[in-house]
Amino acid sequence: MLTQLRELSIAADGRYLRDEEMQFMETYLASFDLRLSAYHKIQNAEAQIIRDVEMKMRALDPYLLMRGVEDFSNKWKADTVRVLRLSALAMLLDDEQRYKERFLYWFQTLMRAFRTQRSCEATYRFLQEVVANYLTRDELNLLKPILETNRTLLGLN
Repeated sequence: MLTQLRELSIAADGRYLRDEEMQFMETYLASFDLRLSAYHKIQNAEAQIIRDVEMKMRALDPYLLMRGVEDFSNKWKADTVRVLRLSALAMLLDDEQRYKERFLYWFQTLMRAFRTQRSCEATYRFLQEVVANYLTRDELNLLKPILETNRTLLGLN
């Protein structure tokens, strides 16, 4: 939404917007209550969502959050919370492009540098599964593309 508004304000400099240029705002406003509801549900269930994902991760491979003898679960948890929060915000604002440009590409570089693609793929696959338990189908449909982008960009390609 913010990216589209910025581009529209540049394109429409000195003139009124055409109806087709305003269509995305009408679509966004029509979905706002649903977006807000999903955002609040994720916010309220954040701790449980993270716990559920962590349980699935440990069931898949008890050593997935380990590097040698060092336990990285606290770092994993902080990173996963950050991604979940920013994903929810991108969904609320309907601005996946801005999310990718301002955070996800940078974070992808870090995850690759630390060779965490395997744990990222599992994390963001499980996050999709777990979040589905907390949202309605319509709410999930708004967030799902962003969650899939997380899995694709951060996980194994």
